[in-house]
Amino acid sequence: MKITFADKKLEKLIIDDRKLLREFGRIRAAKVKTRLDQLNAIFSLEEARYISGNYHELKGTRKGQWACDLDQPYRLIFVPHEKPIPVNESGQCVWVEILGVEVIEITNYHKEK
Repeated sequence: MKITFADKKLEKLIIDDRKLLREFGRIRAAKVKTRLDQLNAIFSLEEARYISGNYHELKGTRKGQWACDLDQPYRLIFVPHEKPIPVNESGQCVWVEILGVEVIEITNYHKEK
């Protein structure tokens, strides 16, 4: 799967192991790397349903975004490259048609409530 980043600052942070470690600590930095490796190894987002990380669609104000677990309560947040997001007749996202994602942030979105 193709992975891009929302901006150069985020990309540099994630790609530079030392910066990532300094910003997020050992455990979260390792989880970020693991999740990116997982995404890189699959063909479509559908395959993420069957690997560790709890990949899931978000709702409410974050509709159109996906997340996967890092260390609780932090998540890696991303959006599909496909515009518009592919949906079936029932309006459900078709994960198998999502072939690339853009990482937009690493956050604890639960504190937004």
